[in-house]
Amino acid sequence: MTSLWMVVNVLVLQVPPPAPVDYARHVAPILSRHCVSCHRAGQVGPFPLDTYADARAKARTIAAVTASRYMPPWKASQLAGAELAGERRLTAAEIGVLKRWAATGAGAGPALALPPTAAPVGGWELGEPDLVLEMTEPFAVAAEGDDVYQCFVIPVSLPTFRWVRAFEFVPGSRRVVHHALFFLDRSGTARQRDAAEPGPGYRCFGLPGFLPTASLGGWSPGNGAYEMPAGVALPLRKSVDLVLQVHYHTTGAADSDRSRLGLYFATKPPTRSIFDVALASREIDIPAGDRAYRVRDGITLPVAVDLMGVIPHAHYLARQMRGWAIFPDGRRRNLLEILDWDFNWQQNYRYLRPIRLPAETRLEMEFVYDNSEQNPRNPSRPPRRVVWGPETTDEMAGLHFQVIPADPADGTELAQTLWGKLIRFIRAGGLGHTGTQNEAARPPQP
Repeated sequence: MTSLWMVVNVLVLQVPPPAPVDYARHVAPILSRHCVSCHRAGQVGPFPLDTYADARAKARTIAAVTASRYMPPWKASQLAGAELAGERRLTAAEIGVLKRWAATGAGAGPALALPPTAAPVGGWELGEPDLVLEMTEPFAVAAEGDDVYQCFVIPVSLPTFRWVRAFEFVPGSRRVVHHALFFLDRSGTARQRDAAEPGPGYRCFGLPGFLPTASLGGWSPGNGAYEMPAGVALPLRKSVDLVLQVHYHTTGAADSDRSRLGLYFATKPPTRSIFDVALASREIDIPAGDRAYRVRDGITLPVAVDLMGVIPHAHYLARQMRGWAIFPDGRRRNLLEILDWDFNWQQNYRYLRPIRLPAETRLEMEFVYDNSEQNPRNPSRPPRRVVWGPETTDEMAGLHFQVIPADPADGTELAQTLWGKLIRFIRAGGLGHTGTQNEAARPPQP
């Protein structure tokens, strides 16, 4: 027994201590990959992390929020069954590095290995845009009060017809801009409404107040520049009004916003069209105290498509959301699962590789809401009845699948199916968030 005890002690003593961890060689690369894009001046993060001094001051906080996976924000579950591009989820090894660094003094490491300080934010992610469209004047947002939906009309005048391959929306104030949608209007209706109301823009609660010619997409917290899939671009006529529909929420302090939209043009016409397959429900009437209120929606695709991405949307009470495909042979494939929805991080998810969905595939969704006091994100204390609506204290349910027809000739048939679903939804009294959609997504006009 004595000999065995001695052998065990010798082996334990020979185990080397954990390798030292420092900022320059180990921590900075992790922060650069996963954190600095938001945590630097001018971005949504509440404090910067792009220098050693900044990171060292928050070392224990970094270790705690990454260990709990509260940060970095990436809400899609790994159980979804489809690989997503640009995943911000930290590995267990990366979390371990941040924990050891905080616990051992948060050292800097070799001076020569320190990364350069990140350049101040002020440029564009994709370089200088081909066209920058900006609100003509700032819009004042009160310190308190109801949410505001305001539409701003920006005339577009170009020498020729162009195709938009990418865009980046830059909020003038990230504190008060809840989300923004970008519409095109050739009817002049938006311009007339703008002229009829004093001040910048016009109120457009929920709906923009006109039937858009097309949509260029939208922005919500957690998203940056958006590039279309290869071969896809959206039409932009040389004379048209861009309408920014901006949703503002109050923060307790007066603020103002003057947002910008940068557009990047394609050098040649697109070869493919992308469509927004919007699953949505306005059958939302959540009793106070209900911890598992569910809504569902679905659509059967008339043609084969390649699924490129998915955009979920809901408000504070949503807790879980799932989307899946049921193939014609009965097989089911999960496409998105979020088990802890956070209204503040509404990610546009892209699949690492396109997913082929054959004709007659059914896309379905289910959203689950918690309207109890146990939901820490419930804005009402005590809970109150909540119905469908555009206020942040109302609720919505939207899951937008971005698809490209496998055969370009099938675009018209798909557009007619989607248009019919949209019209039925509007007639039922609602209109959810519209994702990227080009003019081909509408049925042919006479």
